[in-house]
Amino acid sequence: MREDRLRWSLLSLYCIRGFFFTFTVFTMDDIIRRTREFVLTHVHASGVHGIDHWDRVYENGQELITPKVKPLVVGLFAYLHDSCRLNDGRDTEHGRRAADYISTLRDTLLKDVSDGDIQLLKTACRLHTGTVSTGNPTIDACFDADRLDLWRVGVIPAPGRMATEKGREIAIKTFYQ
Repeated sequence: MREDRLRWSLLSLYCIRGFFFTFTVFTMDDIIRRTREFVLTHVHASGVHGIDHWDRVYENGQELITPKVKPLVVGLFAYLHDSCRLNDGRDTEHGRRAADYISTLRDTLLKDVSDGDIQLLKTACRLHTGTVSTGNPTIDACFDADRLDLWRVGVIPAPGRMATEKGREIAIKTFYQ
């Protein structure tokens, strides 16, 4: 799916009326990599909801990408959806807190992300623990990327609880065949 990813030049030089301007525009992969590095150093992560889980959610998300799914949102979701957990137990408000946290990162870490993608990301984080499906392909791919990693806590992902057709197919193939 890499061919579907956004590609920009890393460093561009422009001349307008004799003035030279340089600016950096990051690729989608750069934005996700920066986010991963940021949460590693700024977020207290536990074993069950830490970097191993986030990396698996990222990999699951890559499997769920379709032409209607925004890969940047799915990638960012992997590293931010559990960033505000208070514990590894029942913490029903962690998704809402993660969405609020994303707002605080808007002008720094996430400055290169479009407003529309930020809204999708915040919605996915806010709803990921209590909503089965939204009908939005990107948000639903985020949900399934997380659910496909439930095995780590002893729960086999149920195909009927997947929000996407691809998620159902992966759950059946991985856990029921």
